[in-house]
Amino acid sequence: MEVVGLLLCLAAAGLAWGLLWVWDAWEQMKSQEQAGLPGVGSRTLLVTAHPDDEAMFFAPTILGLTRLGHRLSLLCFSAGNYYNQGEIRKKELLQSCDVLGIPPSSVTVIDNRDFPDDPAVRWDTGRVANVLLRHVEQNGIDLVVTFDEAGVSGHSNHVALHAAVRTLCAEGELPQGCRVLALQSVNRLRKYISLLDLPCSLLLARDALFVLTRQEVAQAQKAMSRHRSQLLWFRRLSVLFSRYLRINSLRLL
Repeated sequence: MEVVGLLLCLAAAGLAWGLLWVWDAWEQMKSQEQAGLPGVGSRTLLVTAHPDDEAMFFAPTILGLTRLGHRLSLLCFSAGNYYNQGEIRKKELLQSCDVLGIPPSSVTVIDNRDFPDDPAVRWDTGRVANVLLRHVEQNGIDLVVTFDEAGVSGHSNHVALHAAVRTLCAEGELPQGCRVLALQSVNRLRKYISLLDLPCSLLLARDALFVLTRQEVAQAQKAMSRHRSQLLWFRRLSVLFSRYLRINSLRLL
């Protein structure tokens, strides 16, 4: 019995230590996040490939940066016309952004043949970079947020955005002081365990970590629900379990 009691005490101590470590790491991450990003009033541009990317993948970042006082705008490189639903999806995008606090005047959708919504087409890096750079310069952008090299879902259009931003960074084309954050992709297990991934996120997060409150999760889910044309059964499951509707880890390029 004494051995069992000792083991229980050790387990309780280990659990308490773990909870304290998570809390301490979270407090440190909050201060790092605020110290490592541009401050209140910064102009931040979210760069996505399709309508629904902003809600499905970036909602924690949008709401987290809003908390920090950033002024957000969105540049979406396609209308999502793969199934000839482009006009519907543009309207859904505006509705989703309204829920997330991005006004219609701050949403730009590019709808031309250079950037088709097609996973089999790799967009030309130079063309994407030129459009993005022009948008950044014209709008005085301080921070660009987009996908990392894996594109979260591996979609070639997502990957093309990262390639363009990486090229601009490597060639020193972005305006002085403009920084870039890339959303970190995770494996499938971590992707669908929701907030259970928080300890891993705290341990592995690089430069910024945004975790939504319960009220904000409901807001993110409401934004995703505006994309009615895309809410097939597997996406409804994603809304329930996806980490990306609750947690975003990002790294600076």
